[in-house]
Parts: sequence; structure tokens; C-alpha cells
Amino acid sequence: MSTADVLIYTRTAGYRHDSIPEGAAALVELAEEAGRAAEVTEDPGAFTPERLARCAVVVLLSTTGTVLTPEGRTAFEAYLRGGGALLAVHAAANAEPDWSFYGELLGTRFDGHPEVQPGTVLAAPGDHPATAPLPARWTWTDEWYNFTSAPRGVRVLARADESSYRGGTHGDDHPLVWCREVDRGRVLFTALGHAPEAYRDPLFRAHLAGALTWLTA
Repeated sequence: MSTADVLIYTRTAGYRHDSIPEGAAALVELAEEAGRAAEVTEDPGAFTPERLARCAVVVLLSTTGTVLTPEGRTAFEAYLRGGGALLAVHAAANAEPDWSFYGELLGTRFDGHPEVQPGTVLAAPGDHPATAPLPARWTWTDEWYNFTSAPRGVRVLARADESSYRGGTHGDDHPLVWCREVDRGRVLFTALGHAPEAYRDPLFRAHLAGALTWLTA
């Protein structure tokens, strides 16, 4: 019997990543392994107070552009402030560009990326469930997102080693994964997850599973 819902939202109003189907399937599997029911939807009508009240966590999976209605924004903000949880994956940093609350929630915005290439993820020491499964230096291939600024008011869990790839704009402090609390709610963002094959990688799946564990604790 599932203990709570995981709502996986995949609507896009801009660029659409080919990895969305693989990502959604992986997240459904990870939720079910944790004993939670999962639903994948692109319907903005899912963002109502009644539906969100049944959610342990909402996942925005590479959502781009304006993907929520004004009513959905109001319900989602109330859900998060009231103790809900958000896992924002990859292009979710490029969602809701004119919603100030969402920008403040993530602490920064997407600001482009170089070509897909291998590089090194530097996992912060500690026991956070999202990064504890990762090696301290993890060779990974992705788009290596840049951001408009360093995220504000967050705990950074992993950084990019800009010396390991081309096109970084943050220097020695390039955030990739971070978390924060907002009122009674929790938020975790991971910039990783561009390619479909990422969601079949055991370490990346452990990263996502750990994120869900922290968000639903």
C-alpha cells in the first residue's frame, strides 16, 4: 500500500528534452520502490489545493517556459509554504520565467549551457541522502548548466569542476545540486539529467532516490 503520492509534472512550453519519458519512468520506479504511488501528468489542472494536499512531493521534470496557470501558481505556493516538497530536475531551472516566487524558491535562474560533454561532479562531504551515494569526484556527461548568479539561501550539495570541461561561467564555485527549506516546505534542485541514458545510470538513480528520501522525510 502506498503511503503518499509523487506527482511528476512534465509539461513544457519551450525546449523539450528527449529524456523526459525516461526520466518520468525512472521516477515512477523510484517512487514505487519507496512505497509511494506516482502519477505522471502534463495537465496544469492537477495543481489544485485538493490534489496537492495528497502529494508527498511534486517533481518538475525538465519543465520549460510557463507551465502553470495563475490558479496553479497560487495553489503550488500555498502547498510549498504549508509543508509540501519540490524536486526540480534539470530544465526546471528554466520554468516559470515571470513568476518571482519560483525564482526566489530556486535561488537563481538558468543562463545557458555549453555543448554536452564529460566533466567532473564534486559532491560535498556529508550525509545528505541526495549526494551520500556519490563519489567525491564523479565523472559525468551532461549539459553543465550555468546560472544567472550563485543561488541564494541554499545548501549546495554538489558543484562542477570547471577545469574538467569547457564552457563554465562560475569559476571555482559552480553549483549543480542544492536544497533549501521554505517556510514548512522543502526544495531540492539538481541540474543533472539531460540525457535519456542518465536515468538508467545506477548512481544518478541513487541521487534521485536520495533526493526523494530527503524531501519526504
